[in-house]
Amino acid sequence: FLGYPLLQAADILIYKAKHVPVGEDQASHVELTRESARRFNHLYGREINAEEKVQASLAKLPKDSIKRFEKSRKAFQETGDAKAMEGALGYIASAPELDNAASTAVDTKKNETKKPKPYGKVIDSTAITQKGLIDVHQVGDKFLFEVPTALIGKEIMTITRYSKTPAGGGIFGGEEVNRQVIKFEKGLNDNVLLRSITYVISTPNEDSPITKAVRNSSADPIIGNFEIMAYNKDGKDIIGYVFDVTSLFDADIQTFSIDPMRKQLLNIQAFQKDKSFIEGIKSFPINTEIRSVKTFSTKAPQISTTPAPRIGTNFPAALDAGVVTLELNTSMILLPEKPMRKRTFDKRVGYFANGYDVFEENSLKSDTDIFAVRWRLEPINDEDAEKQKRGELIEPKKPLVYYIDPATPDKWKKYIKAGIDDWQEAFEFAGWKNAIRGEYWPENDPTMSLEDARYSVVRYFAADIQNAYGPNVHDPRTGEIMESHIGWYHNIMSLLRDWYLIQTAAVDPAARNMKFNDELMGELIRFVSSHEVGHTLGLRHNMGASNATPVEMLRNPDYQKKNGHTSSIMDYARFNYVAQPEDGVKDLFPRIGDYDKWA
Repeated sequence: FLGYPLLQAADILIYKAKHVPVGEDQASHVELTRESARRFNHLYGREINAEEKVQASLAKLPKDSIKRFEKSRKAFQETGDAKAMEGALGYIASAPELDNAASTAVDTKKNETKKPKPYGKVIDSTAITQKGLIDVHQVGDKFLFEVPTALIGKEIMTITRYSKTPAGGGIFGGEEVNRQVIKFEKGLNDNVLLRSITYVISTPNEDSPITKAVRNSSADPIIGNFEIMAYNKDGKDIIGYVFDVTSLFDADIQTFSIDPMRKQLLNIQAFQKDKSFIEGIKSFPINTEIRSVKTFSTKAPQISTTPAPRIGTNFPAALDAGVVTLELNTSMILLPEKPMRKRTFDKRVGYFANGYDVFEENSLKSDTDIFAVRWRLEPINDEDAEKQKRGELIEPKKPLVYYIDPATPDKWKKYIKAGIDDWQEAFEFAGWKNAIRGEYWPENDPTMSLEDARYSVVRYFAADIQNAYGPNVHDPRTGEIMESHIGWYHNIMSLLRDWYLIQTAAVDPAARNMKFNDELMGELIRFVSSHEVGHTLGLRHNMGASNATPVEMLRNPDYQKKNGHTSSIMDYARFNYVAQPEDGVKDLFPRIGDYDKWA
């Protein structure tokens, strides 16, 4: 019953209203507002340690002045007498000048700006240094970035993933949490700013007046402001800025943590600073990896006498402890200096797409630039490019490699790899050989991490979810796919068994068992692997692909052996359940089809 009047009080106080026009029946709410404000100020003061400062000043006053102060303050608290408050403040102001001088000295010291120190004083002999995209120095329990001047203003993709998660919440280590483009910017003084970049509008006319209008309508938010501790110099030239980023990654900064919507779904509340820390930072030539541990308090389950829908998942660990701890990995990877040429999106071809509004100097209205999401494949050299034009197969400069999570059961690894390798046929149709392959994860290589944004990985999740999914991380400027982490849930095998048993048991005796042999289950896994890899190549579902197959051909064994029952692995046609036992059809699985090669 206090909710409404307190909300009304908050509305009045937040606007610092001195006069509130209300009817007679609402006067009591104004009284409640005034009393709430008085009580809050009495308990907490108008500033930090306000009451302690008042008492320190009163200790320097004569007893009579203290009594008059208390009387005036009481009058203000009880009746809102503004003159009484003025009188009380007058007594505080009459305290000895020594108190004010001390206060001024404290404020001056607090507001002093720390000046950069010599490089050797900051990065001394105790510093542990890693060279890479960003040089990282660990000095004691602090982590310092040394950002080269060449990196200032460059766009960097950050991808944050779970490394470890509590059980029972529907989230798993390896899944993506957040993705954002950032850039470092030199501040006006001895500081470096960190901005978050969102692509909504743009202009191709960089030197035209309209560029100013676009920039004025797309300010990038500042998510970090760092005092420069030292400059790295080459003679008189500054070549790097050194600053402390500990508070950036051991805190709850949304760009490198969990977004508010996800927190609501997980019933996560306040960040627990004292139970959070940076586990380590590693730097490599094109990327920097930050591993952090973050702890949050959680929302307690609500007791209700009436059934009602509820939003959010309660972690079993949260129910036991009242907090949850997550391990996160943030990859910072430099976007290409030369952006990939965009491929204009055509709705007749099922590619995922990205886009933004474009303002041109000579256009009558803004246009929307929509482009396909795809990998960048390039010839190694001009000679190979000419060979490809003549119809010869060539190898790409950078092939697509998908690693198999070492957590995958050994007997299924070869089938997941085979599903990846099956796409070689489609790439050969496009003029590339050895363009894509699956590889087993090198477990003893300390320079590699499963969450590292340089690597595409098929992650295996110990989950009861009957599914798999194939996302990708792409450059928002051009649609260039940079990496992918396919999610593979353990219970997908149960779903595959049910599908295949129900749809094909009439023609395949091997499907007439509750537990399939490893070879059959392996082939089912292979088909799903190919389907999910297709998504990571940029392809959407193609629900119309099976329309290309004449119905009578579904029972023709020669046609099925050559073409299959659908023209795309991206279809949801599953298995050929039209074929009958007397037809002799043996090819019941989807495969890389004509559409996949053409797209």
